[in-house]
Amino acid sequence: MLRSPFFCFIILLFILSCKEKTKVPVTLDATREKAFIIREKGILNFKDKNFNSAFYNFNKSKIIYENLKDSANIAYSLIQMASIQQINGDYYGSKETLTEALPYIKKKDIYSASINNFFGIADKELSLYNDAISYYKESIKELDNEASKRSPLNNIAAVYIEQKKYDPAIQILESLLSQNNFQTKEDAVKKYRILDNLGYAYFRKGLLDKGLSLMEESLKMRNLDNDSYGSIQSNLHLAEYYSKINPEKSNQYALNAYHSATTSNSIDERLKALSFLISNDTDIQDTKYAQKFVFLNDSIIKIRNNFKNKFAKIKYDSKKEKDENQKLRLEKAENQLALQKAKYQRTFSVLGIIILFTVLIYGRKYYRNKNRIEKIKASYDTETRIAKDIHDELANDVHHAMTFTQTQPLTEEDVKESLIQKLDDIYSRVRGISRENNNIDTGENFSNSIKQMLATYNNNATNVITQNIEKINWEGIDEIKKVTIHRVLQELMVNMFKHSQASIVAVKFENNQKNLFIDYVDNGKGTEKNKIIKNGLQNMEIRILAIKGTITFDTEPNKGFKVKITIPK
Repeated sequence: MLRSPFFCFIILLFILSCKEKTKVPVTLDATREKAFIIREKGILNFKDKNFNSAFYNFNKSKIIYENLKDSANIAYSLIQMASIQQINGDYYGSKETLTEALPYIKKKDIYSASINNFFGIADKELSLYNDAISYYKESIKELDNEASKRSPLNNIAAVYIEQKKYDPAIQILESLLSQNNFQTKEDAVKKYRILDNLGYAYFRKGLLDKGLSLMEESLKMRNLDNDSYGSIQSNLHLAEYYSKINPEKSNQYALNAYHSATTSNSIDERLKALSFLISNDTDIQDTKYAQKFVFLNDSIIKIRNNFKNKFAKIKYDSKKEKDENQKLRLEKAENQLALQKAKYQRTFSVLGIIILFTVLIYGRKYYRNKNRIEKIKASYDTETRIAKDIHDELANDVHHAMTFTQTQPLTEEDVKESLIQKLDDIYSRVRGISRENNNIDTGENFSNSIKQMLATYNNNATNVITQNIEKINWEGIDEIKKVTIHRVLQELMVNMFKHSQASIVAVKFENNQKNLFIDYVDNGKGTEKNKIIKNGLQNMEIRILAIKGTITFDTEPNKGFKVKITIPK
């Protein structure tokens, strides 16, 4: 029977768990693949110069990588976004984007070097030259090979030229050219840029012939390699070189730069080329270059402002969407938590009911066993006492009677009377023992049965006095307590009969609204408290304690025996 609730509980838990539908979560691999696809779209958009779409896709992939906690790809996406902003003249915006990337840089590596390099480019374009050099130098510290250090070193030299610090610029550029390890096409492009910058530095320093030779060599090599974008800078430098000594030649280089910049959609370079054409034009009536410059300048300001607004809007919209999604996720999580809490509450409620049910069953069985054990013990104690009484008293008297019949002439009348008296005494005592263990009447006649039981111990030697028993409302006391009172008083009287040798015994009953009081007093020989014979007295204690009562014994040698019993109603 006790196994059944536990089995039911297991089944119930199984049913509850089955009711919860398990949702298959989106795997990390699927999310990572989605982010990769979006990032690749951004790269293709960047190559096609579709900057709005590129910025949008890099920003979108960045948000997904944030959910994946992929720091490297977050930094990569932000660097690409900053690069797009710089291409479109949004240098302040690019610095904000680069700053956003800094927390995702865990160590000094290519990403941290790239971020510092882009910071340097932004500050150079904003004419914050000292800050630009500081960032370029930080970028160099984070690179571990000489080839990768060429770009930031070349950038430092370009800033020095703008600051008219030609000697340190020349020193850096000549050091880079002396490395002789330009092997790939990308290295060759860097070499021509270094060569052009070195020639431009010599020209600005006043070494015209040396500067012209290097700039022309750089342009020649760039044209051979079809480096149209690199040739723009060479043509602009040569246009500046000839602007004062040969305006027509300067115009030719400026026109070359203008056409290449137009093809490459390099707005700043187009404006610079137009500025040379305007300043070199001797025909005051020919204003076409000036008109182009004004139109292009107005257009580029408008376009760049438009780009800045679009980039800002993309960031704002994505942040708003991210916040809304986060809010939805929090609400969803709270709902799931509430559902889970409700589920656990149901489970624990059922568990509590089952535990309570099990405890009640065990408790009921425990108290049944306890009562059964107490009854068995009480029966055993009673049987033991009866056996002892028969052995100690009746057996000796029967043996004495048998001996009397064998040794005395039964034909004589006085002998016969003596034998009959002995047998009658044995019979009375047997009836007393039997009466002690009869079923107790706990009904209306309970007080009479108590008086009768006490009266059996009334004889020529002992006077038993009962007081106030009729004044007790016995109907307000339950059956178990009545049985206990009967047995305890019976054991007290047996103990008195065996050991006390009392001539007077008084049993007084009193009660109030809560308790019943029984006082027993005899004038027997008493005993020392530490020598109280336990046997029957111990049984009394057990019985009284079982009904939550108290019993105290008071005795001294030759001063009688007193017992005070208190029983709650």
